Amino acid sequence: MTGLRDTETGTVDFSSHFGCVGVGVGPANLSLACLLHDRPEVASLFFERRDSFGWHDDQQIAGATLQVSLFKDLVTLADPTNPFSFLSYLHEKGRIYHFINAQFDAVPRREFRDYLEWASRKNENVTFGEEVLSVEFDKVFVIRTSERTLTADHVSLGIGSTPWVPEHARDLLGESQFHVSDFLRRAERLGGRRVTVVGGGQSGAEAFLDLISRPAADRPAHVSWISRRDNFFPIDDSPFTNDYFMPSFSDHFFTLDPARREAFNERQVLATDGVSLATLRAIYQRCYTRRFMDGEQGLVALYPDRTVTKVSWGGDGWEITVEPGDRPHAVERLTADVIVWATGFRPARPGLLAPLAHRLEWEEEEIRVDQDFAACWDGPPDHSIFVQNGVRRQRGLADPNLSLIAWRSRRILDRILGVKTEDPCDSFLNWSTEPGVDEFPRGA
Repeated sequence: MTGLRDTETGTVDFSSHFGCVGVGVGPANLSLACLLHDRPEVASLFFERRDSFGWHDDQQIAGATLQVSLFKDLVTLADPTNPFSFLSYLHEKGRIYHFINAQFDAVPRREFRDYLEWASRKNENVTFGEEVLSVEFDKVFVIRTSERTLTADHVSLGIGSTPWVPEHARDLLGESQFHVSDFLRRAERLGGRRVTVVGGGQSGAEAFLDLISRPAADRPAHVSWISRRDNFFPIDDSPFTNDYFMPSFSDHFFTLDPARREAFNERQVLATDGVSLATLRAIYQRCYTRRFMDGEQGLVALYPDRTVTKVSWGGDGWEITVEPGDRPHAVERLTADVIVWATGFRPARPGLLAPLAHRLEWEEEEIRVDQDFAACWDGPPDHSIFVQNGVRRQRGLADPNLSLIAWRSRRILDRILGVKTEDPCDSFLNWSTEPGVDEFPRGA
C-alpha cells in the first residue's frame, strides 16, 4: 500500500512520503505552508477537509476590521521577502496604490480573508476537499485521509477552534438561538423582532452594531447586549501591552508555572479580547442617533456585569435569566425572540490523534508542547507533532492570535530543518525574574 512501511523489507515507499504533512488550512498552518513552499528539501502537503478556503465567513460583517497590524500576515515577520505576504497580494491584485490611498485605520477583515484565500490557492502544496481521518506512527507517521494513505516525518496540527456556548444553551441552538459564527447566515430576517446579543468582546460588538444600524424595515424592534464584564471595554492596544505579542514574551510565558500562566491570561484578557475603540465609538454614536435624533427610545438596552445563567422558552419568547455581578443571588429576566451567542471559541479536540493519544502528554485539555511547539510524547525526537493555535494555556494570549503565526511557523520550520534562526531583538521590558540574569542585556 502506498505510503506504508513494507512489513517484509522494513522500507518506506517514499513516493508518498513527505517531510511535513499539515492537517487543517487556517491561517496558522497556511503560514507554515507558505514558509515551506520554496523549500524543496522538505516536501510538504497540507490538507483541508472543506472544499474551499474559509475563515470566519459568516462573521464577515460589513465594516469589520482586523485588530492587528497589516504586517502580521502569514509570513512578513518571519521572512519579509516571501512572495506570500499581504503586500505581495496587494501588488499582484493591482490595488496596492489604492490601498495606500484609502488610508484604512485597520485592514478590512474581508480583505484579509481574501488575502488568505489567495495564498491558499497560490500554494500548490495545499489541497482542499480531503479530510485527514487518522494519524498513527510506525517509525514514521502514517496519515490516512479520505482519499489515500501517506507517510511523513512530521505532522502539523492546525485544526483550529470550535464555537463555544454555555452548557445550558447547547441543546437550544437553532434558527432562533445561534453562535455569532453563523451570524450572516442566520441573522438576515430580524426586522421587528427582539434580539439579545450575549458576549462583550469584539464579535458581540460587531453583531450589536450591525443590528442597530440596519434600515428601519430590517431593524429589530429591540436589541439587548449582555456582557459579564463590568463595562464594554476597549482592547488594550497600547505599546507596552503589545509586547505580550512578541516572541520574547511568548518564550518567557512558557517558562512560568501553570497557575501563574492562567492568572495572567485572565488578568490581561483585554489585551486580546477587548473591543476596538472605533467600534465602541460607532456603537455609542449609533445609540445617540437612534435615541435622540430618530426618537427610538426603546431600541437598545445595554447590560454590563451580568451573567446569563439560564435560558428557557416562556411562551412569549426566550426567557433569559441573568445574575448581576454587583448583587449576588439577585436575578433579572429578559425576553427575546432571538439570541446571538458571541461567547467565543475553544480549541478543537483532535480526534484524528486517537491512535496516539496514550503516547502524548497532556496539560488539562491541551497537548503539552516543548519550546518549539512540538508535542511532548514518547516517540523519537526527530519526528514531531506540531500544535498550532491550540496551547493558549502554555503559550499565552498570542497563541490563537494572528500576531505570532509567522514567528511560530518559522520556529517549527527551524525544528524541521535542524537549524536555529536568530529571533528579533528582545523586548524593552526585562521579563525574566530568574537569578543570575545579566543586568545589562546584549545591545545595552
